[in-house]
Amino acid sequence: MTSGRADANRRRILDVALTELLHDPEASMDQIARAAGVVRRTVYGHFPSREALIAALVDNAAAAVAQAHATGREGAGDPAEALARATLAVWEIADRYRLLVALAQRSVTMAGIKQRLTPVRDACTALLQRGLDEGVFVSPLPAEALAYVHEQTLFGLMEAVNEGALPAAEGGAAAAGTLLMTAGVTASRAAAVVGAALGQPDGT
Repeated sequence: MTSGRADANRRRILDVALTELLHDPEASMDQIARAAGVVRRTVYGHFPSREALIAALVDNAAAAVAQAHATGREGAGDPAEALARATLAVWEIADRYRLLVALAQRSVTMAGIKQRLTPVRDACTALLQRGLDEGVFVSPLPAEALAYVHEQTLFGLMEAVNEGALPAAEGGAAAAGTLLMTAGVTASRAAAVVGAALGQPDGT
């Protein structure tokens, strides 16, 4: 098998595996192979175990989150605007993967997920520190600790959507507003910033 074909097969298996596992968290490697239109041996050729497959999906999710966060905050001079835009961009990615997080906790573990998110947490810390230095954010916590609070808040909101406590359509705006207020931005200012980031007239 050529390298190009092998890479294409791997990408297809990952795409199909994500769909199958989100539909049925107990989906077996055999089910995933059938859905991908390949033999079981091909799946195991790329991923020696179901846990390895899930870990690869988490790697993809973490990379997508990091890219979304960077793209979201790009060009935003105001730290509050950057935080809102980055959170909205991350939520779009996270919303696709939120059921995977619950599944991955069984094999990858939360510690493994958090380790993969280190680059995003570092970027959040730098953004929060800038906002604190400029007086845009106000918190009794240092930026690094506040970044952990924000990370856990996002996980909590993802779980709230999974459990039906928060409508999925409201998740992005809710996440952005919550993180801004957690950073000390007033509710009215947070609503205006999030509205502007969403392209709503007059930021409302």
